[in-house]
Amino acid sequence: MNPGSPAMFSAFANCWRIPELRARLIATVALIFVARIGANIPLPGIDPKHIMEYYHSMPDNAGGGVVAMYNMFTGGALLKGAVFSLGIMPYISASIIMQLASAVVPSIARLQQEGDVGRQKVAQYSRYLTIIIAVIQSALLLGAFCNPQQVGQALGLGNFTGTIVVMENKTLFVLLGVCLLTSGAIVMLWLGEQITQRGIGNGTSVLITIGILADIPGAVTSFVTIAFGGKVGAATAASHGWEKAAGMILLFVLVTAAMVAINQAVRKIPIQYAQRMVGKKMVAAQTNYLPLKVNYAGVMPVIFAGAIMSFPPMLLRPLSGLSTQLSFLAGWADLFSRNNWLYYTVYAVLIFGFSYFWISIMFRPVQIADDLKKNNGYILGVRPGQHTAEFLDFVMTRLTLAGSLFLLIIALMPDLFILQLSFPQRLATFLGGTGGLITVGVMLDTMRQVETYLLQRNYEGFLKKGRIGGVPVPAPGLRSEGDAEVLGSLERTCLLLFLLGVTAWVVNHFVWGTR
Repeated sequence: MNPGSPAMFSAFANCWRIPELRARLIATVALIFVARIGANIPLPGIDPKHIMEYYHSMPDNAGGGVVAMYNMFTGGALLKGAVFSLGIMPYISASIIMQLASAVVPSIARLQQEGDVGRQKVAQYSRYLTIIIAVIQSALLLGAFCNPQQVGQALGLGNFTGTIVVMENKTLFVLLGVCLLTSGAIVMLWLGEQITQRGIGNGTSVLITIGILADIPGAVTSFVTIAFGGKVGAATAASHGWEKAAGMILLFVLVTAAMVAINQAVRKIPIQYAQRMVGKKMVAAQTNYLPLKVNYAGVMPVIFAGAIMSFPPMLLRPLSGLSTQLSFLAGWADLFSRNNWLYYTVYAVLIFGFSYFWISIMFRPVQIADDLKKNNGYILGVRPGQHTAEFLDFVMTRLTLAGSLFLLIIALMPDLFILQLSFPQRLATFLGGTGGLITVGVMLDTMRQVETYLLQRNYEGFLKKGRIGGVPVPAPGLRSEGDAEVLGSLERTCLLLFLLGVTAWVVNHFVWGTR
């Protein structure tokens, strides 16, 4: 069970001995490379250097609203004014909207139940909705860049008084930028689908995780500064530097272990299947388990709650500056700052509320009870049918209460480290919160898929005893000559984009920087 055991290192070495898995890993790395290059290619006609400097000079407890969350998910591409500034988030928003609509709109619910054909139609509608959301978000972002005096209120960055260099023809800049940002969002959607089909893991989740992990160098720099040259609370770091470094590493290990425990925790409900005929054979009675996750909603309640809590300051602060009669709205906006008790009270209520709301939409005990009844299965001590549905609903309600409480504690960890221990925000991101939960969940899911390939070829998994978790067998990988040819052309495309990105970086930093 030790992560550093020889079994884990041998598992990583065995990954390159399986041709299919090796091809998937190479494809995943190549596609991630394309995504990171696009996150560093700036839009034509913009120099957002001042807003980046202002953002990094903000106090860590000042938050940052929606822009802080978007900038974290896109790996810093948003404040760089890059082609991939929107990242994969428009598609995430469209997918969430379609999932919620499937519980409200009967026609979409019917499509979900029509098998692969229906799911393909829902996916196509999600893509169309992604384009609409990307156009709206890109227009708002570029409009904020064109009005530097109000960009702070529009993006939730406070009172920004600097300047942002954009093209003199702002209409042309917005039109060109909307086309490029929307195209970038569609390319990110394509990259996510290609990673899912040709690579390892869920492509959309992998791209978000890579964006979060892109700030690791900044977090390491902050760690070194705090441990050996900064402050932790009231004590100076000139003395006891190694003790502080060891304390932060211990905190990181404990918080990560807690997030892994929350993602892996399940309640196993024993299911008894009666003796039945399968073809011409009589299958004996057997006992199985129905696993119910403690944190069934995942990280979605934290994302929803954080997005909603960032909107009141964004709306109230600009309104307070319109006239003196509305100046009191600024005080209301301060109530939603992170150092206020009202903020954390509402935040906790929203996390609990969205957890139960997500369960009510996604978890369907009646359907599970019907499926068990059709397969001659029943829960020990519970009657089939309605009684089984009520029992499952009761168990999931209690599990959701515990899962929401743990989720709230993990989500508040970064605020505790920032406000009480004076940790920088980029370091606290990896000690819980939305970024930590997403990163841990995606890495566990990716390791499960890799482990499935290893066990299929009679290799040992990552753990010496047991498995990380069972997942369906992945789809066939790159086996045909045509697939290998596509992978070769993809490598050439990555090289071309790499040279283009280096050229854009040189022009941005040396040519524009000297003007």
